[in-house]
Amino acid sequence: MLRWLVKREIVEALPTTCGQGGNGMAYAIGPGARRIAQRPELLPYGQAHNGLEIITHRCIYMPTRSFLEEAGCAECRREVGVPLFDSLEVWWPGETDNFTCPECGHEDDINGFLFLQPCGFSNLGFIFNGWAEAGLHQAFVEEFGERLGFAVRQVRVDDPA
Repeated sequence: MLRWLVKREIVEALPTTCGQGGNGMAYAIGPGARRIAQRPELLPYGQAHNGLEIITHRCIYMPTRSFLEEAGCAECRREVGVPLFDSLEVWWPGETDNFTCPECGHEDDINGFLFLQPCGFSNLGFIFNGWAEAGLHQAFVEEFGERLGFAVRQVRVDDPA
């Protein structure tokens, strides 16, 4: 994925200290990012935190602003947000990848449940630091997922104030 993003000049090839998490290393924004942003004028060119961080450990991605904590069962369509989010204590350490609906017994990968706001639960994540306001074109998100070979979700996580 990184090689593909570098080839398209979306990010630079070598990591620098333009990240926010962990050791602060990330792949700096490249000139091609303008082609995939909904509002390219809002991309973080010239800002300290502007790079792509690739997360390769189990992580939870949820919106940071006005998160509703609502989820539904794909089978019975009932609200299961509270028990689902409570179950993350079991999901986080890797004891399971699944959640069972307390209403109908339907069991599925946690990402198979319905979320009113995009959320992601994965061992692989791509964090575009400072790109939230600019947004990504849906066509890019779809192409990214096709290239990755897995379904992807764009989760808006705003930079800490």
